[in-house]
Amino acid sequence: MKQRLTLLAAVGVIGFFSTAALAQSTPRVEKKRKSLIANNVSFSKQTHLLDSVIAKHMSEDQDDDYLPEGDNPADELYDGAWSSRGVNANRIELSRVPDSVYIDCSGYIPPVTGAITSEFGARKKRYHYGMDLRLSIGDPVGSAFDGKVRVTKYDRGGYGSYVVIRHNNGLETVYGHLSEVKVFEGQNVRAGQCIGLGGSTGRSTGPHLHFETRFLGNPINPNKFFDFEKGTALANKYLLVKEVAFDYKHFKKGKSKGEHEETTAEETVSTGRHGKHGKDKSVSARAQFHKVKNGETLSHIADRYNVSIDKLCKMNKISRTTLLKPGKKIKYS
Repeated sequence: MKQRLTLLAAVGVIGFFSTAALAQSTPRVEKKRKSLIANNVSFSKQTHLLDSVIAKHMSEDQDDDYLPEGDNPADELYDGAWSSRGVNANRIELSRVPDSVYIDCSGYIPPVTGAITSEFGARKKRYHYGMDLRLSIGDPVGSAFDGKVRVTKYDRGGYGSYVVIRHNNGLETVYGHLSEVKVFEGQNVRAGQCIGLGGSTGRSTGPHLHFETRFLGNPINPNKFFDFEKGTALANKYLLVKEVAFDYKHFKKGKSKGEHEETTAEETVSTGRHGKHGKDKSVSARAQFHKVKNGETLSHIADRYNVSIDKLCKMNKISRTTLLKPGKKIKYS
């Protein structure tokens, strides 16, 4: 009996010191394992991130261990998803977007040096998901960061000739209304490299660059990342918080059916249906339809109304290979 008690006591002592040692080593292990996605940011910290200036000060207080590991965190974020169908081809629903994530903006170079001519936000009949920057036809347009060209297409009713680049830091940028594209899909580019020439193609009233920043396919006001007057990033390590970055999603404005049908991928009416995921109880649940025009595909319609092709197929009980006949009505919301 005495031997058994002695043995139990010894096991207890060993267990105590093992637990203590493990408790001391755990923070170091967890620190090494910190990934790009920081879902543990507290709610109070999120609600106090009112603008990019506050985010800048917060991010500067963190050490380098909070930055993503590796040279291309975009691979982890997009989990290999890569499609050149259009701007919205790889969009992830906001409900699946991380609550917070660090974006490395240290390599930013302004795409052009022209002044802002139109801001991100609501317009009279539609929502402007980027910002317009002044330039002249033929001016070089550069990539904002290192990255890889995902899309080079022409959208007659919206972006005109445009380029989408996926950057190593997880962002994607869109460059619209170009007069000429200088890169090809799948090409690796460097920050500042000329990817096209300024123009006024597509839905445009004059020469300008339509510039968008997107995270996992969802537009974010570029002003949250960059100071366009100074031509610099607001922070080298920018803390993107979901409820702050996508605060514009709370904006709701109903439009008539006719106005919906005239919207484009660049400028979509903000109704709580376009660009949103799931149903919005504060907006009418009436279905919205697009009338197919000659030559249009599911990809065109998905880009126009800011929805995924899979969602279109599900709502209309069709497949990706279904032939769309002119005049057919496609439900998109």
